[in-house]
Amino acid sequence: MAKPVLFVTRRLPASIEALAEQGYEARLTASEVAIPDLLARADGADAILCCPGDLLDAKTVAALPGSVKVIGTFSVGLDHIDLAAAKARGIKVCNTPDVLSVATAECAMLLLMAAARRAGEGERLVRSGKWAGWAPTQLLGTGLSGQRLGIFGMGRIGREIARMGRGFGMEVHYRDMTRMPSQLELGAIFHDNDDSFLPLCQFLSMNAPGGDGTMHWLNQERIAKLPFGAVVANAARGTLVDDTALIAALRSGQIAAAGLDVYNGEPRLNAEYLTLENVVLLPHLGSATTTTRDAMGQVVLSGIGAALVGETPSNLVG
Repeated sequence: MAKPVLFVTRRLPASIEALAEQGYEARLTASEVAIPDLLARADGADAILCCPGDLLDAKTVAALPGSVKVIGTFSVGLDHIDLAAAKARGIKVCNTPDVLSVATAECAMLLLMAAARRAGEGERLVRSGKWAGWAPTQLLGTGLSGQRLGIFGMGRIGREIARMGRGFGMEVHYRDMTRMPSQLELGAIFHDNDDSFLPLCQFLSMNAPGGDGTMHWLNQERIAKLPFGAVVANAARGTLVDDTALIAALRSGQIAAAGLDVYNGEPRLNAEYLTLENVVLLPHLGSATTTTRDAMGQVVLSGIGAALVGETPSNLVG
């Protein structure tokens, strides 16, 4: 019996490409960036394994070959796929839930710590050859211990950040649509409105999903409600941040420092960030550990395979 044809849009970890070749007639791609001929490469494929940055909007989904029955994405996020268009075509969609929560939470904590302790400035100082040695007033930052940590979006990643924050002795507050059961809160304090939440956030981690409901959530109005000198991090979606407002706050000191792993329109980003010393910039590394990326590949390939034979995998989202 012939294997189903799987078109893979990006280069994947070697172990996952090997797994794809075991179960499918895999059309692998050598490029690590988005390819321009996605539709042509998908011709005759039973399934597509795409990545964030591969835009499958309504127009693209409508133009997919009739052979395509399943789209799998190497991500939890689905912002790049028009789910309604896929449903209209009868195309199933799978993602990679659960397996990247810890890695992404670690990245968010890295951003908070690096921004608060001015690690980016320090690293650049040493590399420049201008470091003159230890000094009592050099690059004074803010410690995490005893500070209040606000988490916007208390899903799986948010809960992992809360766990890590408690390990640093931080008081955890969270903002979400609904309150979690006490066994999940573990002492975290729920807020159902910005006015009670934001003024407490000496540190703020954004972990909400993207979409119209959270578009530019961190805007000028909300930034003004934060304590002066707050530290913020975004390892979720670039669309959560109004770049113009954040840059202005970093310049004024309203926000002392920021750590960003995701951006509006990435891989492009607002060039003004590059002029600021008090922002740490990472290239979307949230899930970038070997173990996590292998687990993501295994989950999405399993979901694609199940959906192709008419089963309902746990990671089926549409």
